[in-house]
Amino acid sequence: MVDQLEPEEVARLMKDPSAKVLLLDVREDDERAAARIEPSLHIPMGRLVHRASEIPRDRRIVVYCHMGGRSQMVASFLAGHGHPDVANLVGGIDEWSQKVDPAIPRY
Repeated sequence: MVDQLEPEEVARLMKDPSAKVLLLDVREDDERAAARIEPSLHIPMGRLVHRASEIPRDRRIVVYCHMGGRSQMVASFLAGHGHPDVANLVGGIDEWSQKVDPAIPRY
């Protein structure tokens, strides 16, 4: 089972260096060009299998997409392939822009 984290909780974790959080953006290139949460690692969902080695295993991985569906699938995939600490950002970047950073455009 993958943890489901609310945007506010992820924002708090990102401010805590001891939490060792890495945001993983699994959206397409055009989506990332329109809006992004930084810092984050961008690996589109369709390229994940080929680039999985880029995802560190010694950090908490919080996966995000637009609304949370793709990120849930990716988080489950990573957890099933041995990543010890993976979570899904509930509501994706859309909810993040509403609850944490309204400067991030909604699309």
